[in-house]
Amino acid sequence: MKKFKVIFLILVLTLALSVAGCSSTTESEQATEEVPATEQDANQDANQDTESSTTSDEDVLAQAVNDYYTNMGEDIYKIPQDKFVEKVKAGEDMFILDIRQPDVYGEGHVKGAVNAPWGTAISENLDKLPRSKPIMVYCYTGQTAGQTVALLNMAGFDAKSVNLGWNLGISKVEGVKDITETNANEFGQPTGIEIDPEIKEAVDKYFSGLEDLKGSTYANYKISEDNAKKLLDEENSSIMFLSIRSADDFAKGHIQGAVNIPFGTEMHKEFNTLPKDKKIIVYCYTGQTAGQTVAALRLLGYDAVSLNGGTGMRANEPQGWTNKGFPLVK
Repeated sequence: MKKFKVIFLILVLTLALSVAGCSSTTESEQATEEVPATEQDANQDANQDTESSTTSDEDVLAQAVNDYYTNMGEDIYKIPQDKFVEKVKAGEDMFILDIRQPDVYGEGHVKGAVNAPWGTAISENLDKLPRSKPIMVYCYTGQTAGQTVALLNMAGFDAKSVNLGWNLGISKVEGVKDITETNANEFGQPTGIEIDPEIKEAVDKYFSGLEDLKGSTYANYKISEDNAKKLLDEENSSIMFLSIRSADDFAKGHIQGAVNIPFGTEMHKEFNTLPKDKKIIVYCYTGQTAGQTVAALRLLGYDAVSLNGGTGMRANEPQGWTNKGFPLVK
């Protein structure tokens, strides 16, 4: 009987210790799991927020580029120089932005034009531009105005560039002296407009990036005809040429090795066929729509610059590839 009691007590004690041990282990495991799980959830949420923010930025810029091309009218965000002069003479309600350098602006500019020299002066004054009226932009020959117009439209403004700028366009229109002045015009007060922060940041980055390229081969996100020809002759594998002229004109003659994406409302759908590990030299006829395209490509992360003067036409002599005597191939 004593032996039975001893065995019974041993079994009871063993069972009690086993239950206590299991209970302790379970609580310990739960405590250990709960802390990492909480941290993991927090880290996961933070990572998701970061990924969401990055994706959102990319989506906003891609949508802005998409809207820019799909909403393009027949005027392709440009106005003929003579039509522009007529509008100025008629006193039409518009905002005129001269993006030439201050000294040149001071020598003579279109009446009422406000000066924001090509660069950060443009991005710094976005909040002073109107959304209630069209913005007419002109530079020297139209190329940097093309870049500016693309960025302004993507930021929500109604902007157009004046064909061939001041030097090759406006200054050659009959009666231009009647609308030319030397008195400086200033920006007004901020208009209170709201610009999508992702687009505002991208535009700021675009113009501030010009500072790093001053004096280089690619200053102003452009390349001269001579430098482009040199790279072509060297068979430099780090660059490629992109012709945005019409398919017919491309077939008639293009820069050797160039690919063709004709300028128009659907062209952005083919941007994903372009490499992001090469410098893309974009060219059109005179450089103006190439300027627009360069702005769009750079916002999407491509390293794009425009060819000075495009392939060249009589209207922009002596600028342009063929006006320099360089060949096109079929």
